[in-house]
Amino acid sequence: MILEERDYHIVPGRMGDFLKTYETLGLDIQKHFLGAFVGHFVTEIGELNHVVALWRYDSMADREARRAKMLAHGPWQDYLAAIKGMIQSQQTRILTPTALSPMR
Repeated sequence: MILEERDYHIVPGRMGDFLKTYETLGLDIQKHFLGAFVGHFVTEIGELNHVVALWRYDSMADREARRAKMLAHGPWQDYLAAIKGMIQSQQTRILTPTALSPMR
């Protein structure tokens, strides 16, 4: 099992637009293709204008196969066009659980 953490730095003043667009155009597509949605978060303290999404996969191969199918899906491309200019930067990390983690 791996956990993918996607950290998006949203352009200041565009957070509401980004969240609304993701909710209406992006989330259902991702749930369909990616499967195990762990959570979606915004920052309240510290570096602001961040959205963090967490997705769970069986393996890197599982992640790659699922994301490839999603990227080829026309409505996903429409979503990407709709959020163009809203994301300032993005960082993606793949996390693997330790023996101490309840998520294994």
